[in-house]
Amino acid sequence: MKKLWRSATTTALALGVAVIFGPSPAQAADTPQYGDELRMVVGSKIPSYDAHIESTFGMIHPIRPFYSVLLRVNPDNPSSPTDFVCDVCEGDVPKPTEDGTKYTFKIRNDIKFHDGTPLTAHDVKATFDKIVFPPEGIASNRQAYFKMVESISTPDDYTLVFKLKHPSGTFMPSVAMPYNFIYAKKDLDEHGYTWHQKNVNGSGAFKFVEHVPGSHVKGVKYEGYHHKGMPYLDGFTAISAPKMSVRLQAIRGGQADIEFRGFPPKARDDLVKALGDDITVQESDWNCVLIVTPNHQVKPMDDARVRRALSLAIDREGGSKYLSRIAIVKTVGGIVFPGHPLAATQEELKQLAGYGDDIEANRAEAKRLLKEAGHENLKITLHNRGVDQPYKVVGTWLIDQWKKIGVEADQWVQPTTPFYATLQKKKDFTISLDFNCQSIVNPIADISKFLPGAGNNYSYFEDEQLLKWYDELLATGDEAKQREIMRKYEKRVLDELASQFITLWWYKINPYRSYVKGWKIAPSHYLNQALDNIWIDQAEKKRQLGG
Repeated sequence: MKKLWRSATTTALALGVAVIFGPSPAQAADTPQYGDELRMVVGSKIPSYDAHIESTFGMIHPIRPFYSVLLRVNPDNPSSPTDFVCDVCEGDVPKPTEDGTKYTFKIRNDIKFHDGTPLTAHDVKATFDKIVFPPEGIASNRQAYFKMVESISTPDDYTLVFKLKHPSGTFMPSVAMPYNFIYAKKDLDEHGYTWHQKNVNGSGAFKFVEHVPGSHVKGVKYEGYHHKGMPYLDGFTAISAPKMSVRLQAIRGGQADIEFRGFPPKARDDLVKALGDDITVQESDWNCVLIVTPNHQVKPMDDARVRRALSLAIDREGGSKYLSRIAIVKTVGGIVFPGHPLAATQEELKQLAGYGDDIEANRAEAKRLLKEAGHENLKITLHNRGVDQPYKVVGTWLIDQWKKIGVEADQWVQPTTPFYATLQKKKDFTISLDFNCQSIVNPIADISKFLPGAGNNYSYFEDEQLLKWYDELLATGDEAKQREIMRKYEKRVLDELASQFITLWWYKINPYRSYVKGWKIAPSHYLNQALDNIWIDQAEKKRQLGG
């Protein structure tokens, strides 16, 4: 395997992002070729097509190529949390005016949806109205990210204006999130706000052909795509393959080219050993963390002593050393992506429940708390997602951790769609594994996952103090003040309330066939999934696969 190490940006280095490029510099500079099809394997089912309500890679990977967004992270520099480029907007990314409270976007006038409808500023406004100001009864998974937005207007057909209540450093990263698919206003007006859950009409690089549930999603090149000369591919097929062994065998056997989410270390090593230079590997720290979510509305999770005890039982340092050899988890951290300036230092983490050096003391305190709460012989069922990496691996490890304080636990594992239905609608769980996987490293927005009342917080509790601190975080641009508030917010979530608690942050490993070119890894498995910059070295593919 050929390796060329380099950091994507200085910022990426600060965030602990390491990138491995398989091709040599000469290969990487080759002129992109047109034609052929990308075959990717996807390890999760699609709950719905509507990115405004979903948060799983199982939707993003097969559906994102059909849609455009207002802004996106630079596909040539996706490790940067600040390098944004226009997608449906025109020219450079706009600078704020009126003391940082007004953003004016000029929308391109050469874009059409796949059904032939021209895309205008009114479509972009209707999209963000749905996200930022959803009607009653309409879910918006990232509404909390836009609390600073006062109004959205369209002075003319190709101008969009966001007016903010106050300046905010989290606004532009929130706009650039890849979930903000641009929907046609006419579709929302004529078909309603739930139409996109089962229907596709975008303006992205590829047009929707079919979705055969349990089998695949297929797209073909959109000849009217607004980024000149792109896409390079004639189409793509996203193959449904929930079992990791099937995904690995598909890449190894040449039935698939790539898997964008990531494989564990042993899988990477096995592929490289089997295929040598026919495999390229890119690796990165991952802005994704598994969290334990107690349902505060169900006993005994309404008792903070029980929640705190379950967190105290977890040996995170020991787990990192063990699990990083077999799973896509690695780094010990708090609620902020480790390495970011707003993240807790090691010494600050040690002040939180479950992070001290003395695991035996932690577990003794956990047992004391359970006894005090009247739950010495606690039995619980951990609700979990039916995805091997890292959910089921970490879930099994957690059960063993809790056994060490006398808690008897088992797992209730569900496929992705019923898993979300349990968290979001039925709410008939006691404690669940959940995740906070964000596309752009944007800590103040990212930690809204822990905010009471947030659409993606399934702990179902109330706390005015957290709401107050979060509003203060949104309203200040001073990093020292942000850090001060962040530590208080983190301590309340992980220590005082133990409303949710962190397991380990993930580590991203992407081995793929070396004839796949143009794609660059990011600290997220949601970014760089438009597929418009990917191309196939067809001679190299023929050499590897024959035919």
